[in-house]
Amino acid sequence: MKNSWKHAWLGHLAVNKDKSSQQYPQKSILGRNIWRILGSLVISQGILLSTPVFADSAPKNTMSYSELIEKIEKGQVTKVEVDEIQRTARVKVKDQKGDREQIVTLFDYNNRELYSQIRAKKIDFEVKQTADNAAAVSLVVNLLVIFLVLAALMAILRRSTQSQGNAMNFGKSRARFQMEAKTGVMFDDVAGIEEAKEELQEVVTFLKKPERFNAIGAKIPRGVLLIGPPGTGKTMLAKAIAGEAAVPFFSISGSEFVEMFVGVGASRVRDLFRKAKENSPCIVFIDEIDAVGRQRGAGIGGGNDEREQTLNQLLTEMDGFEGNSGVIVIAATNRPDVLDSALLRPGRFDRQVTVDLPSYKGRLGILEVHARNKKLDDEVALDMIARRTPGFSGADLANLLNEAAILTARRRKDTISNLEVNDAIDRITIGLTLNPLLDSKKKWMTAYHEIGHALVATMLKNADPVEKVTIIPRSGGIEGFTSFTIDDEMIDSEGLRSRALLLNRITVALGGRAAEAEIYGDAEIDTGAGSDLKKVGSLAREMVTLYGMSDLGPVAFESPNNEVFLGQSWNSRNEYSEEMATKIDRQVRAIAFQCYEEARRIIRENRYLADKLVEALLEEETIDGDEFRQIVDRYIKLTKKELAPT
Repeated sequence: MKNSWKHAWLGHLAVNKDKSSQQYPQKSILGRNIWRILGSLVISQGILLSTPVFADSAPKNTMSYSELIEKIEKGQVTKVEVDEIQRTARVKVKDQKGDREQIVTLFDYNNRELYSQIRAKKIDFEVKQTADNAAAVSLVVNLLVIFLVLAALMAILRRSTQSQGNAMNFGKSRARFQMEAKTGVMFDDVAGIEEAKEELQEVVTFLKKPERFNAIGAKIPRGVLLIGPPGTGKTMLAKAIAGEAAVPFFSISGSEFVEMFVGVGASRVRDLFRKAKENSPCIVFIDEIDAVGRQRGAGIGGGNDEREQTLNQLLTEMDGFEGNSGVIVIAATNRPDVLDSALLRPGRFDRQVTVDLPSYKGRLGILEVHARNKKLDDEVALDMIARRTPGFSGADLANLLNEAAILTARRRKDTISNLEVNDAIDRITIGLTLNPLLDSKKKWMTAYHEIGHALVATMLKNADPVEKVTIIPRSGGIEGFTSFTIDDEMIDSEGLRSRALLLNRITVALGGRAAEAEIYGDAEIDTGAGSDLKKVGSLAREMVTLYGMSDLGPVAFESPNNEVFLGQSWNSRNEYSEEMATKIDRQVRAIAFQCYEEARRIIRENRYLADKLVEALLEEETIDGDEFRQIVDRYIKLTKKELAPT
């Protein structure tokens, strides 16, 4: 009975052990591994710390027990000190060299024979007990090893716990949240985009005083989409709205919604809007929304299912069954053409605010804002900088003043002068300055090429005025350049350009090639006009195919901004026939040839003036626009006097 009961009990334990290991396989395996590691470390440190036994010969200051008895009998021992703990004896022995101290190992410290011999010879005898620290050292080492192992295991367990927590938090929104947005940016700090500020001011009023609009039945807008080129201040405007409204502010990038795991983006959208509704009224700012809001099913090879699911969830949260009352979504993008049409409809993004490149007045306002903390010289005129920087965005203008400040500090000056501002503009637009060219045919051809541009532009009535002509080379293979000041009076507030202006720009672009052909002949022209010819071809084709400025009539044959990655122009045929394509090519060539002949005529009729200008440019290497126009005016007045009847 006892044996059968014993076998049954052992079987029960084995079954329970198997069940527990099945239920908690990782925990049981981890526990067994921990104890194995601990046991192996304790055993290994015990082996390493144990006293090793060597088969080498004894040291020279030791002697055997029999030798000790023999020396005592001979009377050569003067003193004996016995250590009962270490079982050793320190013996002083007389010899020819004097007293020497030797150590004898005792197998039994209570040795009657030894003690009787010592008493018989009346040898100085003493018994000492030294402290035995071996056990304490061994205990401390064992505890230290166990502590280190436990610390390592705790670090591993903590890391695994954090990874599990991160896995559970994949669907949580990563939006930065501020209960009262203290962005440090107000509408007064944003310049150059007054129209956009006026539209967004209403959004701030909606958030601060919603009862004014609710009284007459107006509803708060669901979303505001900021559209514009990079660097025009879209993110700055969103910060200004948050700063002015003083409401809870959520900010997140569109790319943070998209993950490699399916469903994570949609979960983050739900979590973001859940938090926003709990803190309404509030602002949710999504920067670069085109990362998640691209057209569904567009692109080569189909769309991304995860991104599309995220977009579907965003559409539902903005205007679904529940709605998002009290939550205003502000999004920014520089690619509105790629956004899904369902995202742009009223009820989701009710307003689309265009933040375009600033005009002259806008650039002046931006420069005044960024010049607040800059030490400018009295001679620096911000209005002249604004006229010289057409096409610059707000970020470009801020970078311009920063580069000028860096150059000022590098040159060890106290204030920023016009020289640093001009160098900063050239560095940003053209490139770094290189060593001047040596006096050679190449330098002369470069001078004639640049004078050709400047002279043609000065002689034409509707051309952009010359700002500077230089033959100092720049990085990127630029041997010289001619810069122009874009006259805002020749372009209206909407950026529309006249046919005369476009034709003059084509003629000016061909002025360099025309000067080379008139001076050196068609056989000596070089490849320096490559970038000019690209500009000519682009402008002439736009005049024919987009603006209807040719003999083909007011018809647009092409559509701008057809991007391949949107799937809109891949494998698509032209919107016109082969016969019309031939006519378009002929019209483009006709415009280019007409402007080229006009440029050659101007150079040919003013050959003497061109030679004088080249000599001045070779001597000074850089001529500014005012000096260039003074030389041309003196020549024209002198010519009129010579031609006047006497």
